[in-house]
Amino acid sequence: MDAKLEALKDLANYSRDVTFAQEFINLDGISLLTQMVESGTDFGDMLSFTLTAFVELMDHGIVSWDTFSVAFIKKIASYVNKFASDISILQRSLAILESMVLNSHDLYQKVAQEITIGQLIPHLQGTDQEIQTYTIAVINALFLKAPDDKRQEMANILAQKQLRSIILTHVIRAQRAINNEMAHQLYVLQVLTFNLLEDRMMTKMDPQDQAQRDIIFELRRIAFDAESEPNNSSGSIEKRKSMYTRDYKKLGFINHVNPAMDFTQTPPGMLALDNMLYFAKHHQDAYIRIVLENSSREDKHECPFGRSSIELTKMLCEILKVGELPSETCNDFHPMFFTHDRSFEEFFCICIQLLNKTWKEMRATSEDFNKVMQVVKEQIMRALTTKPSSLDQFKSKLQNLSYTEILKIRQSERMNQEDFQSRPILELKEKIQPEILELIKQQRLNRLVEGTCFRKLNSRRRQDKFWYCRLSPNHKVLHYGDLEESPQGEVPHDSLQDKLPVADIKAVVTGKDCPHMKEKGALKQNKEVLELAFSILYDSSGQLNFIAPDKHEYCVWTDGLNALLGKDMLSDLTRNDLDTLLSMEIKLRLLDLENIQIPDAPPPIPKEPSNYDFVYDCN
Repeated sequence: MDAKLEALKDLANYSRDVTFAQEFINLDGISLLTQMVESGTDFGDMLSFTLTAFVELMDHGIVSWDTFSVAFIKKIASYVNKFASDISILQRSLAILESMVLNSHDLYQKVAQEITIGQLIPHLQGTDQEIQTYTIAVINALFLKAPDDKRQEMANILAQKQLRSIILTHVIRAQRAINNEMAHQLYVLQVLTFNLLEDRMMTKMDPQDQAQRDIIFELRRIAFDAESEPNNSSGSIEKRKSMYTRDYKKLGFINHVNPAMDFTQTPPGMLALDNMLYFAKHHQDAYIRIVLENSSREDKHECPFGRSSIELTKMLCEILKVGELPSETCNDFHPMFFTHDRSFEEFFCICIQLLNKTWKEMRATSEDFNKVMQVVKEQIMRALTTKPSSLDQFKSKLQNLSYTEILKIRQSERMNQEDFQSRPILELKEKIQPEILELIKQQRLNRLVEGTCFRKLNSRRRQDKFWYCRLSPNHKVLHYGDLEESPQGEVPHDSLQDKLPVADIKAVVTGKDCPHMKEKGALKQNKEVLELAFSILYDSSGQLNFIAPDKHEYCVWTDGLNALLGKDMLSDLTRNDLDTLLSMEIKLRLLDLENIQIPDAPPPIPKEPSNYDFVYDCN
């Protein structure tokens, strides 16, 4: 047994290596591992190493996921329920389930039958963040691959099991930092939850449908009939019609006679009407106040509630990217959306009150409608970037971002962009530019000498493999080599095994033109990776492929390599650096220092006053 354990341990280690994996798989190694799992005789470390090796081997994307039996899936699913205490087995099992669901439609159906949300939820209530991350990843995968008609059903189950409040308590508000991978999974969950709104957003209102028209009647009733309950039989039909038309005008619909026509544009379709009804029912006082306030203003100054709700719903859908698939690399989740079961509707209710407030502050008329919407969008975006932890905090952030505050921010941003367009200044710019470009070039080359740690491309984002590349101090050779884990600080030259002389470099290519971007069909080429990819081509067919850790490093490396080859540096970063440094240099040179003597010594400190009678003690 001990020997077997050692062998499995080695296997788990070696499986990371592509060449080894290829050989092992050719010898039918994977089916051996699946048999060991299916037989169910191993436990503890044995099982843990077996699963680790399996995950690593599958990571290389050599074998298709479709080949596994139901027995194997059942076994893995049972580990998730059985080994809640053994962290490593649990983690590998969750990782395998997630990959199965994401990579194969048939397996999705089998896994969905084997594992229920109820079995996954307890793992979220633990304290191990890795396990929580993997658990949310499995839930996300099941959610993402569910057929459209099943998605709402699954969302209802999640709501029933109180997934949102469990995540809020045990993950978001737990006393520890949220790492990137967890943030990414929460972001995916947030996107998938908001995407459930897409259906309503793309549904037009059917003006003939009585149930839908009743909602509009309800909006009218809540706003106006609270004050006067006329006996319905009184007055002719004509009279009632004209009264309704008047009320719909007060409610701010564009089409007073048949407001249903306002909801035929998609997006936002019926979603806008849902939001209005939610606001009128759950925040009744605020709703009545807004409608009555506006109906008592003169016509051109009223903020049309109906029209603004429709436009606002559309804008919120754009801000939250409703209907778009989650991106592979984004970690941008908002804790406040996990604090309420109807977070989108609550978000709308806060924003519609903000819109009304901004309208008043801007003293807007109906012609200014689009201007007001732009200001409101800016207010919402600025408040969201501070990542408020609850809806109330979001509200108070918006309170501070009044229209005058936005004007100040815009003003100061405009001052910073004050561009000097006169001819002498343009000539001065041209004169200074070469020095500054040289400065930027030196900075880029110094960064290459320091070097950067790059991630290797693999089909799953979990255990990352790293390699490091740096330029030699004499700018003649690129040193590079593989690393075990992400390094702290610089990696010395002598520890990097391979090198590539700069003189041999033929070209640097980026994005779609990179060799490693053409062959990766499996990765469902996502935009983010494309934007960070670049390759060095050398000799006849040699190539060195990079995926930069972020946009900044990508710009630094492509600039640096172009500078080494004597080409222009064309990245956005260079353009920004050039603008910043140029405008600073020009402002310095234009400082009005004519005939002003700049003293060498600091001015003397005046002597103390004879008495302090002028000091007023506020206490």
